[in-house]
Amino acid sequence: MTTVRLPLFPLNSVLFPGLVLPLNIFEERYRAMMRELLKTPEDEPRRFAVVTIRDGHEVAPSAPGMPDPTAVPERGATAGFGAEPSKAFHTVGCIADAATIRERADGTFEVLATGTTRVRLLSVDASGPFLTAELEELGEEPGDEAGALAEGVLRAFRQYQKRLAGARERSLATGAELPDEPSVVSYLVAAAIMLDTPTKQRLLQAPDTASRLRDELKLLRSETAIIRNLPSLPASELTRGPTSLN
Repeated sequence: MTTVRLPLFPLNSVLFPGLVLPLNIFEERYRAMMRELLKTPEDEPRRFAVVTIRDGHEVAPSAPGMPDPTAVPERGATAGFGAEPSKAFHTVGCIADAATIRERADGTFEVLATGTTRVRLLSVDASGPFLTAELEELGEEPGDEAGALAEGVLRAFRQYQKRLAGARERSLATGAELPDEPSVVSYLVAAAIMLDTPTKQRLLQAPDTASRLRDELKLLRSETAIIRNLPSLPASELTRGPTSLN
């Protein structure tokens, strides 16, 4: 078992390997994290782990009324996550590699990172200015018939795109090439489909690529059928997640 200790960044969204993650950093605990990451030499990866919040707040209350009118302002690494922060997070997350960390004049940061490797959360350390975690790196097993399933998912995904473009009354861009490697397909589609966070988390922690692809095939068929009956839907970018409010 390969383990690693990394800074921990909890979000209300799911990060998949290959997904681009833009972050707007303004809370002091995460500013401290970025300052620490900037100490890493430029030729080495600046890595942190992203986990999805199960029970808690992405942005800690900083004053009464933000975001809860009855909230008491909290401070420190665990703010918003309770006395046992490990219980506030899903146990499977993803390592992020920060390609860009830019500090603004006011001390906040603009960060652009990319998901790389799935990890399992083993323990959380809240003794420092930001959370760190002991993590087990998870391999990606192909499973049975992953190649054939990937082909089916890509066909279903193209149909989903066409229906989505029609519902949005926009033309479908056909110039983009889609990958054919099963694990890449599985993560790309998981990131691109408009699903709730628990469903995306389920896809992230699938035991192997084939299992994830089977789940996605069912979801794509269901979502495509729903879109067929809807007049309009919001836009969604293919490989880019939402910018964190933090």
